[in-house]
Amino acid sequence: MSTFSIMATAKSIPDKVVTNDDLAQIMDTSDEWISRRTGIRRRHVVTTETNTSLATNVAKQLLAKTHVSPEEIDFIIVATMSGDQLMPSTAAAVQGLIQADNAMAFDISAACSGFSYGLDLLHSLLATHPDSTGMLIGSEALSKLIDWQDRTTAVLFGDGAGGLLVTNKQSADYDGQFLSGKLSTYGADGDSLTMGKIANHSPFVSGDAKSDLPLHMDGHRVFDFAIRRVPESIREAVAQANLKLSDVDFFILHQANQRIVKSVARKLKLPFDDRFPINIDEYGNTSAASEAILLAELVEDGKIKRGDILVMTGFGGGLTTGTVVIKY
Repeated sequence: MSTFSIMATAKSIPDKVVTNDDLAQIMDTSDEWISRRTGIRRRHVVTTETNTSLATNVAKQLLAKTHVSPEEIDFIIVATMSGDQLMPSTAAAVQGLIQADNAMAFDISAACSGFSYGLDLLHSLLATHPDSTGMLIGSEALSKLIDWQDRTTAVLFGDGAGGLLVTNKQSADYDGQFLSGKLSTYGADGDSLTMGKIANHSPFVSGDAKSDLPLHMDGHRVFDFAIRRVPESIREAVAQANLKLSDVDFFILHQANQRIVKSVARKLKLPFDDRFPINIDEYGNTSAASEAILLAELVEDGKIKRGDILVMTGFGGGLTTGTVVIKY
């Protein structure tokens, strides 16, 4: 089993805070309505920041914390569905800005499962490239793509970035392992969560085509999907790692809705306690960034320690689920 050691974690959060009361000034909603249904009280949104700047800030923090030089980075993966442009990729922009000239860089788009998918992919790259170091960042600026008059979606999402630096080099300071991964896609249900439809405006196409960029969600379908498929994903990944649920120190779930996290714990027949940490009250749903932001906070606060067993699970657009089990 190859080494998969997390050297450092980091997060980058926009300065602008939008409270539930702020939203109540521009749409028919209230703090009580939002917090009771979702657990969200605040979210942060980009103003002067961009998706690229958030991701780059995370990358610079990771280098500073580990004293790794940019030239030592072999891979940069950014999980995002809200890049500043379709091309170049956010990862390529980050690579250039931090001058990681030897790094292969690319984005992946798996919506809210993007960070878990990225962990599995980064593990595969490191497993076939000895003595390598890779950077995985989840970064979103979803506020650019939200219909701010649609209270069913606008109240849910926020912006932010988080990431980690991982190496397979042997070290007395790091002794982590990638224990298992379970990634699943349910494309037949993809129409229940969509965003960014681009119309064909070619001169060779007739008709009045219209793009449809804002996010659309069938909340009931997505909720039912999550509480059914996420426990399955976690059980299978933990079993593949030859562990029991009781062996897991922390279940770091995508922060989509506090009720979903509580329902998953109940389906797993586990108490909803400190092993299911929550920070959605502060950040809302930050899609591919949410697991990374939560992980960075737990490490920063000293709650996660070396040797802890972590389950990291994303779920969302695609529809998709992704669970990885790692030893920190």
